[in-house]
Amino acid sequence: MDYKRTATDVLKHVGGKENVSHFEHCSTRLRFTLIDDNKADVPQLESVEGVIAVKMASQCQVVIGNEVLEVYDKVVDLLGPGHAGASSEDGGMAAGGDKPAEKRKWGAVFLDFLTGVFGPLVPAIAGGGVLKSLLLLLSVAGWIDSDGQTYKILFQIGDAPLYFLPLLVAVTTANKLKVSPLVALSAVGALLLPSMGAMLAEGSQLFGLTVRNIAYPYQVFPAILTVLLYAQMEKLFTRISPKVIRVFFVPMMALVITVPISLLLLGPLGYTLGEGFTSIILTLFDTVGWVAVALLAAVLPFVVSVGMHKALLPYAIATMGSAGKELLYLPASLAHNSAESGACFAVAIRTKDRRLRATAISAGVSALFGITEPALYGVTLQHKKVLWSVMAGSLVGGAYVGIVALQALVLVGPGLASLSMFIVEDLPGNIVNAIIGLLIALAASFAAALLLFKDSPAEAAAAAEAVPAPSRAAEERRQFAGSLQAAEIFKSPAIGEQIPLSDVNDEVFSTKAMGEGLAIVPSVGELYAPVDGRIEMVFGKKHAIAMSTTNGAELLFHVGIDTVRLKGKHFDPQVQAGDTVKAGDLLMKFDYAQIAAEGYDPVVLAIVTSKDRYRVDVANLRKVGRHDTLMTVTALTD
Repeated sequence: MDYKRTATDVLKHVGGKENVSHFEHCSTRLRFTLIDDNKADVPQLESVEGVIAVKMASQCQVVIGNEVLEVYDKVVDLLGPGHAGASSEDGGMAAGGDKPAEKRKWGAVFLDFLTGVFGPLVPAIAGGGVLKSLLLLLSVAGWIDSDGQTYKILFQIGDAPLYFLPLLVAVTTANKLKVSPLVALSAVGALLLPSMGAMLAEGSQLFGLTVRNIAYPYQVFPAILTVLLYAQMEKLFTRISPKVIRVFFVPMMALVITVPISLLLLGPLGYTLGEGFTSIILTLFDTVGWVAVALLAAVLPFVVSVGMHKALLPYAIATMGSAGKELLYLPASLAHNSAESGACFAVAIRTKDRRLRATAISAGVSALFGITEPALYGVTLQHKKVLWSVMAGSLVGGAYVGIVALQALVLVGPGLASLSMFIVEDLPGNIVNAIIGLLIALAASFAAALLLFKDSPAEAAAAAEAVPAPSRAAEERRQFAGSLQAAEIFKSPAIGEQIPLSDVNDEVFSTKAMGEGLAIVPSVGELYAPVDGRIEMVFGKKHAIAMSTTNGAELLFHVGIDTVRLKGKHFDPQVQAGDTVKAGDLLMKFDYAQIAAEGYDPVVLAIVTSKDRYRVDVANLRKVGRHDTLMTVTALTD
């Protein structure tokens, strides 16, 4: 990679150095805080050599991977010492200049808030929803009695995340606002007390004012408004109360003010907002019907690529909670995901570029199962005719699922493995329509891409020049592998619960853009070497470590999601660059409870970043300890 060229192109496409108010890096990404986010050209950024992916949220995150430091240094050189901030001790650029980061567009801040509040809710809601849909499937098949106690108990378990949605929202909102989640939970919990509900049903007054009778289970917005007020009360009373009584005085005063105001004002306001939000969407659907679904499906490639699909989460979650079904976003997503898959499979057939073919096949399979980022970033957005094909397939598939009014009952990425989300007990044709819609979108995009796609002249030339290359590459790999063992066995780097990498709440890791590896939710705040090797780098913010194994594989250990923002707090590395370590050696201590309390996911990641040279096989053992074998890494040979 030409680091200077990559740095120059990246800086150009984020809007130039005059558009950068803050710049830093983490273990895989360049992180730009921009004065005007609209000046960032995401498609052009993604086309820059060395850029794996781009994420636009509260920051513009340019994913580089292993060579992020080299590119970072070149960007710093280009920004120059006279820019808004010189290189800081910890590898960042100090904020400054004419326009500070706080003056970013409010929309970016608002989207970051929505993502922080609603994003963590999805696994619980999806898990419960899939359980309910599977119970319906078993009931329809006659394998379980829907009137039996077992069915009813399991169904209640699946319904619990939606019923207690206000409590889940209280926790995520409090974490996002960095206030006490337990006191926030108590404030919202007061609205859900059975005795409180009974009083409201009978008619109640508070301070002589009538309290509106509202059923708060399944609601989202009353909880958000309540925690927003509580956060202000906590900060106010923390500032003015004597330290000696703060431990009880602050929560007492915050609760005694927040809950009454919520009962009288914020609860009814949030309830009306949620009902109105859902009503507007349903009215839109009733008015323009299938057209809305078709158009949304067609533009989803752009919406997802810039991360704006996350702004639809509040609508989807609120609608699912109040109406128990969703008719717009998830059906449109089914059409789009299927279209991405079909177009990728067509590209795999048409292209002569071996690398593009491999990317298209894996991305097509991923999209078919509901994960579209590899297809979007790796294929669709790189080729205009593929993008048109995806849009065409999405439009056709979206029109069909809109016309038949397809209903989704579970908030999860629609795909082949999650089709049970479309099972409706009193609407047996719904699942059939979902399958038909999937096939229509897939076939339409496949046909369009098969007809329209051709290798670009550069790709065709590269493919032609690559004809003799396999023997040279094979010889290099054989020479490289000759000094390697057949495979390396990797023990668990942490103690806790292993989860699939695809479940990690970060697209760069979950889509395996960085490489294959492990994800562990820790129950002990310690990171261990899973294999013998050498420490190549301990990152400045202390949250990540790079290591090479004795057999040449490159590893990245990353503790937590976005924990670079903690600036080293709660992390205590036990090694330094150049150290030789043995399997089982302690690499880092970290306070996973404090990391979580500050609103960050403390998941431990161990990624094989030298993915082009190794095959990685990952076991799934759930509960894991230091001596469990979780991964086998084998050097690739012809």
